[in-house]
Amino acid sequence: MTANTSHTIPSYLNPAQLGPWGDYLQQVDRVTPYLGSLSRWVETLKRPKRALIVDVPIELDNGTMAHFEGYRVQHNTSRGPGKGGVRFHSEVTLSEVMALSAWMSVKNAAVNLPYGGAKGGIRVDPQTLSRGELERLTRRYTSEIGVIIGPTKDIPAPDVNTNEQIMAWMMDTYSMNEGATSTGVITGKPIALGGSLGRREATGRGVFTVGCEAAKRMALPIEGVRIAVQGFGNVGGVAAQLFVKAGGRLVAVQDHAASLYKDAGIDASALWEHVQLHGSIKGYADAESVTADAFWDTPCDVMIPAALEQQITSANAHRIQARLVIEGANGPTTPEADDILRERNILVVPDVIANAGGVTVSYFEWVQDFSSFFWSEDDINARLVRLMTEAFDAVWQMAQEHKVSLRTATFIIACKRILHARELRGLYP
Repeated sequence: MTANTSHTIPSYLNPAQLGPWGDYLQQVDRVTPYLGSLSRWVETLKRPKRALIVDVPIELDNGTMAHFEGYRVQHNTSRGPGKGGVRFHSEVTLSEVMALSAWMSVKNAAVNLPYGGAKGGIRVDPQTLSRGELERLTRRYTSEIGVIIGPTKDIPAPDVNTNEQIMAWMMDTYSMNEGATSTGVITGKPIALGGSLGRREATGRGVFTVGCEAAKRMALPIEGVRIAVQGFGNVGGVAAQLFVKAGGRLVAVQDHAASLYKDAGIDASALWEHVQLHGSIKGYADAESVTADAFWDTPCDVMIPAALEQQITSANAHRIQARLVIEGANGPTTPEADDILRERNILVVPDVIANAGGVTVSYFEWVQDFSSFFWSEDDINARLVRLMTEAFDAVWQMAQEHKVSLRTATFIIACKRILHARELRGLYP
């Protein structure tokens, strides 16, 4: 007898009301026909294993109390402990964190790391907090989620608006609560606290690596290629500098404060220095300022969305002039936009493979912390390039075999690995 489970589906699984989580659910639906006998387990992918919502109260510098809402979601741990970043942003929602945790499950499995997927965040604008307030917020949040994180349970890392210092506070807070130093509970830490060389640039380096692999298969030479980048931080900024160093030409850049264009090419290194000093590309003199909307009309060969999710939509996908889109951000392209880009023969290298460089070097950091033996930066970069290249090659072959997009191909590989592990482990109790 087959049970009717439709009435048990939670209301939060309605894709029409869920933003990023709804996008993820559509992506799972698209890959399901390719899962074979493992499709019987597919509901595992559509429900997070554990979602924790916490109140984060802190005392502000003026003596008043403020409360912030925080999250930690563990999507799947069939292949290993949860792994994923923590973001501090004024628009963080449960839907977003759920989707990001699920994409981490797919990403880790696609690169074949021994991790499941997790993600965390606090709904806050960190720019409004003093350093002391930011530290108190971080430590309180870490204590609240401490019941589900740990070096063999769930390992946070930096994400939007979080950095090495915030990771140091998280590691210290967890260690103090445990009564012993635990460097392996957090990755993306300062080098002095067990961090890894090459970690800060790893995501951008991974974007560059798979971008070059995709361009090679398209017969698109990097020399002279025109590049547009949205987001100019550790992902977009690093990737842009590597492409320019390889002979590319950075023609457009956009961030939260401004959009710039220069057909002759923007000096990526000079712009990077400007951002380090001023916190934004705004005010950079050696490029033309354009409207945010005009960025999507940029004549370019490669576009790298490296900011936030849902940036390329059905409203602007038809305007993109690039031949290749490399997703540095998580979930920057909606499923509807994905279809439009494919119909226009624009190749999309999806986030779940394109930006996996960060978590790959986080894995290296975790391994180094456990062994207390640290590798050289050259060794780390070489290992990163090898793993990313091998993972992309497998995705490319899968896409050719099934005549599907690179995103669907990545999901086929990753979801089969996740569900195979789920099947082997069985259900307990």
